[in-house]
Amino acid sequence: MLHPIPYLAFDGNTKEAMRFYERTLGGKITIMMSGAESPMAAMIPAESAHRILHARLELPGGGLIFAGDCPQQQAYEGIKGVSFTLNYDTVEEAQKIFNALADGGQITMPMQGAFWAKSWGMLVDKYGTPWIINGEPLPV
Repeated sequence: MLHPIPYLAFDGNTKEAMRFYERTLGGKITIMMSGAESPMAAMIPAESAHRILHARLELPGGGLIFAGDCPQQQAYEGIKGVSFTLNYDTVEEAQKIFNALADGGQITMPMQGAFWAKSWGMLVDKYGTPWIINGEPLPV
């Protein structure tokens, strides 16, 4: 069975963002590799060697998030056109994660009831990642 894996691009702050997601989502970072630590180290410009080439966060239940820093020579355009959705079994758990991800970010839709979940909301976190959080999904 296929499980799409989001691959987030950041502008030099992948390490900080992934540590935030590790704490907030209860996951575990299993890879955090800079350009200098990679098998491609000899091909990476010295001024970019500290940037994260690849990070892997394992989430509870088997989900994954990958990430890396955008190459310095490329213009960073942010994360656009996609939202990451997380479903939680309870409204309380969803609200807790929503609040943690919203800290320092922007709430675009406060938590509220809907026909697909007892509670849901939307936000963009302080790293520019858009999220949709559902609490107690309902049969549709």
